[in-house]
Amino acid sequence: MFCPFFGFARHQWNVADPFVMGHKESKKSKHNGKSKETAQANVSNSRSDAVMQALDGSEHNRAFSAEHDGDGLDRPSSNGVRLKKKIYESELEKLQTQLVKMQYWIKETGFRMIILFEGRDAAGKGGTIKRLTEPLNPRGARVVALGTPSDRQKTQWYFQRYVEHFPAAGEIVVFDRSWYNRAGVERVMGFCTPNEVEAFLEDCPQFERMLVRSGVLVLKYWFSVSDTEQEIRFQSRIDDPTRRWKLSPMDLEARNRWVEFSQAKDKMFASTNIPEAPWFSVEADDKRRARLNCLRHVLSKVPWEDMTPPAIELPPRPKQGSYQRPPMNEQFFVPNHYPYD
Repeated sequence: MFCPFFGFARHQWNVADPFVMGHKESKKSKHNGKSKETAQANVSNSRSDAVMQALDGSEHNRAFSAEHDGDGLDRPSSNGVRLKKKIYESELEKLQTQLVKMQYWIKETGFRMIILFEGRDAAGKGGTIKRLTEPLNPRGARVVALGTPSDRQKTQWYFQRYVEHFPAAGEIVVFDRSWYNRAGVERVMGFCTPNEVEAFLEDCPQFERMLVRSGVLVLKYWFSVSDTEQEIRFQSRIDDPTRRWKLSPMDLEARNRWVEFSQAKDKMFASTNIPEAPWFSVEADDKRRARLNCLRHVLSKVPWEDMTPPAIELPPRPKQGSYQRPPMNEQFFVPNHYPYD
């Protein structure tokens, strides 16, 4: 059964639960009985199957959910009460620790992962991306935020400038807005033709299916914010000189076309919400809840195991021998503007 908002009915593919596939935190790390070769073999045997499995229900996922139940963080606030800072910071620390463990597994197994963040302006995408990536090793996780296409890129296949940023084995790539610009801002602002939009909506599902078949996990998040909350955040940016760069003339124009963007989003969901790469909506009026819920959901979608390397013991430092540091007056130093007491 097809649903114009979510694409397919929930009973056809179990993706509506925020914890449909969770991690499996093994009691044995790769250094306690699970070898790197074994992990790689398990993943490489059926990469596309593993990606699809990440979108199905599993005991792993329910175990992950049960482990973190009781905090109420997976339920959007209905009374406007913001999540307390103390709870937020405590949960964030736990989730970021889990993200680091997840990245160890991704690196060891050669897993590939793309995470898309879309949504209204000031919906909280950037803040969530920051909390997602700040604990990770940047050599294996990077953020892609492309600007306006160049004249040369405009002559290329539409997806081409995004493909060159796709992950290699063991990498996570986060797109801060993505190829879905065509179905959103380009469509509403008239930066492309109606025929180009229709071609995109037809091609995009096939494009993403190819990614999944090749073993890439594609997670797509839509951050949903109310017009009232967006107005508050816009004014906050205006009032803060250090954050005014976040508010562009394009953002203000999009503000005037709220309904048009809603209609474009509905059409985009109906055409591109496929079982292989479904859309997940994040209630984002409360930034703290939105961040935690999204991070928890990402963790639940990767079948990772704890492969954290054991702590090493630092050996004694070798003696410096006859080395002598050059005289201080022969070097340039950054001035110290904060004298010691």
